[in-house]
Amino acid sequence: MTFKTDIQIAREANKKPIQEIGEKLGIPTDHLLPFGHDKAKVSADFIKGLKGKTDGKLILVTAINPTPAGEGKTTTTVGLGDGLNRIGKKAAICIREASLGPCFGMKGGAAGGGYAQVIPMEDMNLHFTGDFHAITSAHNLLAAMIDNHIYWGNELEIDERRVVWRRVLDMNDRALRDTVTSLGGIANGFPRQTGFDITVASEVMAILCLATDLKDLEKRLGDIIVAYRRDRTPVYARDLKADGAMTVLLQQAMQPNIVQTLENNPAFVHGGPFANIAHGCNSVIATTTALKLADYVVTEAGFGADLGAEKFMNIKCRKAGIAPDCVVLVATVRAMKMNGGVAKGDLGAENVEAVQHGCANLGRHIGNMKSFGVPVVVAINHFTSDTDAEIQAVKHYVASQGSEAILCKHWEKGSAGITELATRVAEIADAGISQFAPLYPDDLPLFEKIERIAKSIYRADEVLADKKIRDQLRTWEDAGFGHLPICMAKTQYSFSTDPDLRGAPVGHSVPVREVRLAAGAGFIVAICGEIMTMPGLPRVPSAETIKLNPQGEIEGLF
Repeated sequence: MTFKTDIQIAREANKKPIQEIGEKLGIPTDHLLPFGHDKAKVSADFIKGLKGKTDGKLILVTAINPTPAGEGKTTTTVGLGDGLNRIGKKAAICIREASLGPCFGMKGGAAGGGYAQVIPMEDMNLHFTGDFHAITSAHNLLAAMIDNHIYWGNELEIDERRVVWRRVLDMNDRALRDTVTSLGGIANGFPRQTGFDITVASEVMAILCLATDLKDLEKRLGDIIVAYRRDRTPVYARDLKADGAMTVLLQQAMQPNIVQTLENNPAFVHGGPFANIAHGCNSVIATTTALKLADYVVTEAGFGADLGAEKFMNIKCRKAGIAPDCVVLVATVRAMKMNGGVAKGDLGAENVEAVQHGCANLGRHIGNMKSFGVPVVVAINHFTSDTDAEIQAVKHYVASQGSEAILCKHWEKGSAGITELATRVAEIADAGISQFAPLYPDDLPLFEKIERIAKSIYRADEVLADKKIRDQLRTWEDAGFGHLPICMAKTQYSFSTDPDLRGAPVGHSVPVREVRLAAGAGFIVAICGEIMTMPGLPRVPSAETIKLNPQGEIEGLF
């Protein structure tokens, strides 16, 4: 059987003017800032007027640890939103924007797939409405103002050895991880060692995704710690008078973007921190706006539930005052087989035993999500190679874990293939049985928060951190930052810090290599194992096959 590519399906879609999509949610045309005919931003004034409205039900879509076999979390998020609308519910979708780094690296796109996509697919995967460029510019403006301040006399007495604000770029470029700037003589400033992170790891990205309005945005930007003096006192972005100009650059980027699915249902696409090196959720302002406008909001958290969903619960929900009514955990038969030891080239052959063995990874995620007090449903994202026996093996295992698994064929059939899941999720959300609680209290010491995540979510025996890291955490506690949540930067491929250790490992250790204070975003980043905040391109990057065809259309996005 021959299937159309994602980009072919997206290009054939019957799009409606974005004003019609806005009308579905009651957004007047004059409160939409259009970018062409098929995407727009929602005005801050309109959002401000929604404050008194009742919130809809919040459904979080997460997944098992990603494998080369593919899981389809965004595809399921989009499909479920379409499915809820198909059964007569007023539903909206909230997902993240795509980063150019993985788009040209390994992923080739991030707008769903098959007949469960958000469109315009090409725009979403490339420059979209320019939000990432604005974030990159605001971040690097602050970096330039730091070096400029030092060059013109350093009135703030910044210790040049203790500048902690790096630069960013929305591209995978390993050559920029560790750099020396200001070479070439006195006119270029004072040489110092620094480096680049990818834009999605920027604290400015996290701030934009956690801020509630422009006033909150400016305050958080001002709270960014950029450097320390010789006496170890912090220097803030507001000390450099950078927060105002940064807010100006981000004014439009703060407004959430609205687009549509292939079935013309509304989707908010806004913000895009990675879940392995940042907090992995779309913007608070998009989610809270959608909750005021729709009866059901389907959102996703990046990578596996041990990363994105944990951060959604412990960071986003805590900061935004929201709570999920239901968690949908995406798994595939193919991924279960890979976790059970089957090589990627052999996934087409039936292997019920490998499925059963690989389900341990799924079971760990089910247990973790239930520990937050939220009901869990497993969505089996169907592949044509799946056999009935393999599907039943997954269903039986999930039932043994006190949950239920539902087969979903949205990739092939759109909303018609996911109505069973949509109906069940709506029932659970309407029942009001969620008793959400975060994993740890605000007043738990910072190192103990790291241990709580490592032991409760990853099932590690211990956290390894040298005296310098423990002392740094205590110093931040003494400075008044002890109440902040933890954002773990860790490989997405395993519960451990070893990306090759699949399944549900126990008895491992979590080494913390570095900790970073994101005072503006309001969390502490713990960098574990070999994870990098500036990824590199793979041996054969997707960029090699992305091009314009003779008709001027983009090819190679998928």
